[in-house]
Amino acid sequence: MPPFPPARPGDPFDRIDTPALVVDLDAMERNLTAMATFAARAGVRLRPHAKTHKSPLIAARQIALGAVGQCCQKVSEAAVLIEGGVRDVLVTNQIWGTAKLDRLAALARQAKVGVCVDEAANVDALCAAAERLGATIEVLVEIDVGGRRCGVDPGADAVALARRIVASPGLTFGGLQAYFGTAQHRRTPAERRDAIAAAGQAVRTTLEALAGAGLVARTVGGAGTGTFRHEAASGLWNELQTGSYVFMDADYALNEPDPDNDAPRFEHALFVLTGVLSARGADRAVVDAGHKALGNDSGFPVIWRRPDLSYSRPADEHGAILVSPGGSRPAPGERLLLVPGHCDPTVNLHDWYVGVRGLGSGRDGCHVECVWPVAARGAVL
Repeated sequence: MPPFPPARPGDPFDRIDTPALVVDLDAMERNLTAMATFAARAGVRLRPHAKTHKSPLIAARQIALGAVGQCCQKVSEAAVLIEGGVRDVLVTNQIWGTAKLDRLAALARQAKVGVCVDEAANVDALCAAAERLGATIEVLVEIDVGGRRCGVDPGADAVALARRIVASPGLTFGGLQAYFGTAQHRRTPAERRDAIAAAGQAVRTTLEALAGAGLVARTVGGAGTGTFRHEAASGLWNELQTGSYVFMDADYALNEPDPDNDAPRFEHALFVLTGVLSARGADRAVVDAGHKALGNDSGFPVIWRRPDLSYSRPADEHGAILVSPGGSRPAPGERLLLVPGHCDPTVNLHDWYVGVRGLGSGRDGCHVECVWPVAARGAVL
């Protein structure tokens, strides 16, 4: 981690160095409250996904609003969360390898830890690790509900895995993981609704098969920022694992909103503040945020409140700003706020969050309230 952050608490907005990962704390807090309120009214548990924010400090704010714990994707992320005070963590992934499994089991002696499986051999390896470390690990059977990534076939195959978990010392059967990742970014409300309806059939089939075997799924987890209202309304899922809602990003903003007026509307709360390095042409400028400051896998960032400008042609440390006809070219030294195309990998590129207040009303009265480490940055093991 670099020896100095891009700002200090109390600094005015204009003192923030660039490129910097900036969080509009007011907007983030409204996002957190909106999702927590929705989950409470829907009567489902909320377990936000920490792969988005990678911060025990943000996790603590979600838990204070009623979240039961956190999700993550990696054992190393779970370790950072638990060290930061989170007492209930679900690794929504398959974990293989003796070193990782032993670390997972060791964490399960410090906090409640869950993990997903879709292979019988993985159940056996988890059991061996739990016995070696004297731990108890909750295990969810992941079923493929349409994403074609991880997950066993719904129905009988899922029941066979659940039975194997129940018979394994050191393991407890926690239920089902039923996340449909690719449905999150289907652009129309009808496409998202139909995808989750189809996923619900897979869940229902599996729950009925479990009941026939005398097994109960305490948890049916899944859902994301694009579809959570459909899982919540289904009567099948009882735990929402939304992640990106905390910040929102430019790609999620392309989803057409659900027509239901009761569905939460989330705000952009995460930005990369970038500075103009060069402006040699009338229709373009160059900024100091490129691939190493932005996750561009889901498209380029949008320039906040500057519809006359667009971001293009990123290099490692540079990005081009194109000026539309009639637009105003930014000058060298000017700073722009970029809404990342994909918030999760963008966060993982930075060491620090710069939390600001008052950004919504303009930069003049905006100031830095806090600087937080991105504690689980690079936690990929």
